[in-house]
Amino acid sequence: MQEPLGHYIRKAGLKGEAESAYLIDFDFAQSKNWVVIHDLRLEHAGRVAQIDHLLINRWLDFYVLESKHFHAGLKITDDGEFLRWNAFRKTYEGMASPLKQNERHIAVLRDVVAAIDLPVRLGLRLTPTFYSLILVAPNARIDRSRQFDTSRVIKADQLKQRIWKDIDEEKPLLNLAKTTKFESSETVEQVARQLTALHRPLAVPAPPAPAPARPTMRAPVHKESRRPPQMREEPPKQPSAPRETPACKSCGHDAGEILYGKYGYYFKCGRCQGNTAVRFTCQPGHNPRLRKQGVEFFRECADCGTSTLFHRNPA
Repeated sequence: MQEPLGHYIRKAGLKGEAESAYLIDFDFAQSKNWVVIHDLRLEHAGRVAQIDHLLINRWLDFYVLESKHFHAGLKITDDGEFLRWNAFRKTYEGMASPLKQNERHIAVLRDVVAAIDLPVRLGLRLTPTFYSLILVAPNARIDRSRQFDTSRVIKADQLKQRIWKDIDEEKPLLNLAKTTKFESSETVEQVARQLTALHRPLAVPAPPAPAPARPTMRAPVHKESRRPPQMREEPPKQPSAPRETPACKSCGHDAGEILYGKYGYYFKCGRCQGNTAVRFTCQPGHNPRLRKQGVEFFRECADCGTSTLFHRNPA
């Protein structure tokens, strides 16, 4: 028997941006006019789209939602540059534009949708409409530019209000056109199932094979030499590559567990019970994330295609 859609769509990805996912599900998951897909990863023609949340309604409106959970605040300049506040360094730091990032996701999604089965009216294949929105945490501060359009950057708890505003502000002629392509819930469900069937999880790379042992050399023994001969030449030791692991910022202890709280994931120290925010470093412009799978947590970066085990909570 086929699973109910509300349950099926949440299996598309491996994780969900917890706070935004909860708010989206609260307003849309039970509606007969919408379907919700979390953490949908699509590949097409060598390009990848990692979509945090996708909303599809019966007018075939596709709302592509990118979640950004800033710990302190966000600033958008007049040139459209995005800056995040670093509470430790007490300064703003540059970051990749989530608007541009979402535009790339929509470009891939548009090509994928063009290859699936969509409803046909009067012999013509219906064309979806794509909308881009950036969701930030409800308690995050946003310093907006007065010159650059920041209307697509909203608080996660304002999503429903924003979507209804889009619908109310559309011209009557467009509303009439939408009425002609108002689809059944079953049709929208079929579209969603086709997309989730194309979900491609990020492959975890296999550990590298051990390097072949270097042959050792034995020095010849000279009878006239009183110094003991060096029997084995050891290869020079190479420094191991650094690996990110959680550690307590107070005592440096690395035993504990990763939990999710008001400001996102954090490391709970098993020695002093202190809390340390989980943050990653990567190449400039990259946005590494933490993925939870059972008691295991993986550091993943979609921009450079890496996934490594970061921590394992006690069972």
